[in-house]
Order: sequence, then structure tokens, then C-alpha cells
Amino acid sequence: MASVLIDSSAEKSLIDLVDFIKEGKRFLIAGHKEPDGDCVGSQLALSSVLQRMGKETVLCAAGPFKRTEIKKYEHLFTTAPDVMEGDKVLVIDCSSPDRTGDLELLLKRLPTAVIDHHETNEYSRSGNSANASELIFLDGKAPSTTFLVLKLIDALGFKPTQEEAEMLFFGLCTDTGFFRHVDAGGAEIFRVAARLIQYGANPKAAFAAIHGGKSLDSRKLLGIVLSRAETFFNGQLVLSVEEYEETCQYGIEGRDTDSLYQLFQSIEGIEAIVLIRQETPDYCTVGFRSRDQIDVAKIAQSFGGGGHKNAAGLRIAGTLGSLKQEILEAFKKVFNPIENN
Repeated sequence: MASVLIDSSAEKSLIDLVDFIKEGKRFLIAGHKEPDGDCVGSQLALSSVLQRMGKETVLCAAGPFKRTEIKKYEHLFTTAPDVMEGDKVLVIDCSSPDRTGDLELLLKRLPTAVIDHHETNEYSRSGNSANASELIFLDGKAPSTTFLVLKLIDALGFKPTQEEAEMLFFGLCTDTGFFRHVDAGGAEIFRVAARLIQYGANPKAAFAAIHGGKSLDSRKLLGIVLSRAETFFNGQLVLSVEEYEETCQYGIEGRDTDSLYQLFQSIEGIEAIVLIRQETPDYCTVGFRSRDQIDVAKIAQSFGGGGHKNAAGLRIAGTLGSLKQEILEAFKKVFNPIENN
């Protein structure tokens, strides 16, 4: 069976990562705050493989587990792990140390390896890089972190069990939008998907897990946010907001961001999407999506966030009104470059 292809620059890191794991006995496997299917799927599959190797594992997450499709796994994770002598850390799907949330201060004292696919990964520029034990297995061209975890499983000499294959497929489907975001040249992604199905992953069950189980309130909230949408730059950018009162009324579990992005992307002429949410009276979260050419990761990074070329986000101090104008100014440099020269 063919192995997963990765960027050649990541090959050396993979070899070092295999040694890092083989030499350890107990691992804290940490993901990012507000985890998604790719993060949780990577953590669960990797934990299972390490346990098959005779290692001890502790699954860590700052939470909260907002998404309906991962709520059932929340009880497997701890927000405050006990640290023992000789512990090592595997940080999964995190673009920067602060993405581990309240776990950051605890984890940064331990030998750390990072597995990630975000092009805006900050670990190599972080204070953690002074730790001689830290290594980064990074491929910004990989479609998901589960894609890289499968490569690691191969390198460790294992084949995924059915349960591991299901978690890896779940993560792959999450970050590819169930393969909606796969572009030309993505044949390897489908070869990996087929391989995971051969190992026992069920596409029908994965689709139901990701897109099912939504509440009536989530449908109502979709309608409210859709009705508030505005277009800018000759219909190329669509922007909408969720007000704090709606966060309080419907709760964070009442959201279905992926469905919102799908609906906005179906609008003719749309090249980029912005969704701003007033999470608290003083802080907002901002989600960015783009169809093809616009690099929203660069825009998110300019505000302190990060992500991928076509999908990025951030959490930032501010209110809807002020942030909306600042973000529109940032996109003005993209849509009207001549005016800004």
C-alpha cells in the first residue's frame, strides 16, 4: 500500500519525530482550544497507536467542545493534566503555543513535538523554539493534520485499526469540507481517503456525524446571520455579524458555521467571506473564507490570527462596529490594489 506523500522538507522532521516517540514512555497529547474534528481525530488516532506501542497517553484540551460532532469525545480529555517526570508533549493541529489555551504555561516546560498543517505556524518563531527537544513536523500543503498523523503511523510501522481509520477519515473530511475544498492535483487526498475506507472508515457515517445532530436553534441562527449579510467591492466580499445578544440567546452550541460558509460561497461572484461574532462584550471572533485566489490567512495574520490561504480566523479585542471597518480596510488593499499604491 502506498504511503502518504508529504512535502520533502518535512521528511527529516518525521524521522526525528519517530525517534522522539520511540524514546518516550508517557505523552501528553494536546490540541487547540475550541477543537474541531481534525484536531480531535488526530489526537484520538495517535493516542490509540501510541498505546498499541506500549506508551501511556493523556489527552489534553483547553476546550470548550462547541461542535456537536465532537461533544461525545469531551469526556476523554482533561484540561489540567498531572505532569510526571519524563513526560513528553505532542502538540496537535496548533499554529502557535497560545492556541493550546490554558495549557500553554504547563506544556511549554516539557520536551515538545508539534504536528501541524497550518501555513501560518508560529512555533518556529516562538519562545518555545529555545527548547532543544522541540521539533516541528509541519506541512502547510497537507489537507489536514490527520493526513500527517497517518504518515506518522506509517513511519512507526503500524496500520490503522478500524477505529483509528474512522477518526483519521473524520478529520480529513472536516478540514476538506468533505472534499469540497480539494483542488486540481488533489488525487493523493482521495487515495488516502480510499485507503482509510479499506481500513474500515465509513463515509456515510462520517458525513452524518459532521452534518447531522443540529438543533432547531442553529437553523434559526443561520437565518438571522444570513439576513444581516452585506456585500462589498462589487459583490466580491460578503460580510455578516452575530451580535452578543444572539450568542447569549442561542449559545455557542447553536452555531453551524460550515453551513453558513457553504451558503455564502454559493452566491455568484463571491470571492471572500467574513463572519464576525461578538463572543463577549469585549472580544470578537472572526472567520475568513475565500474561494480561490485571495489569501485570507495573510489578512487574519495581520490582526494576530492565522490559518490557511482559503480558511483562517482569529480572536481579537473589540466590537462589531469597529472591527468591521478595520477588516473592510484590510480587504480594500486586496480588492482595490491600485487605489492603495
